[in-house]
Amino acid sequence: MIDAYIFDAIRTPRGIGKRTGSLHQLAPIKLASKTLKKIEERNQLDTSYLDDVVLGCVHPVFEQGSDIARLAVLDADYNQSVPGTQVDRFCASGLEACNIAAAQVISGQSDLTIGGGVESMSRVPLGSAGGAWMADPSIAFKTYFVPQGISADLLATKYGYSRDDVDLYAVNSQKKSKYCLEK
Repeated sequence: MIDAYIFDAIRTPRGIGKRTGSLHQLAPIKLASKTLKKIEERNQLDTSYLDDVVLGCVHPVFEQGSDIARLAVLDADYNQSVPGTQVDRFCASGLEACNIAAAQVISGQSDLTIGGGVESMSRVPLGSAGGAWMADPSIAFKTYFVPQGISADLLATKYGYSRDDVDLYAVNSQKKSKYCLEK
């Protein structure tokens, strides 16, 4: 089996997911393409060697639709040969995209891939893709659907995470985003 290695990790800042949020003016395609561009610059990457870009996107509709991964590749001025694909696995979409990118390397299908995620809840709000899970009470009840905020509180209580713990985690995560949206 071939090993897959992570060479770099970049993230965008996080803003409030509404029209008054700090990132509302930045389209989701720009969030993704600026991140890809920063990966290229930081690693002096010749993108013609890149086999694939896999991006998770919870709601691939409206500004985030039409295979946002391929469009971000084009907007970042990567080599025209670089494909892109988008995957939706709800909140685990970005993680699943990284898993798929790594699996391509491990299987020998690819030598060099990028995996990540993109989402703009201030421009494409939660539930924009529709679907029965949140909209149909009979499905929500049957599947024990719990809204995200409530489930976060339940998990914090169950595992003993304090508000200070999660705020510190969030602050440290935000510190990692400072390089992405420069320029």
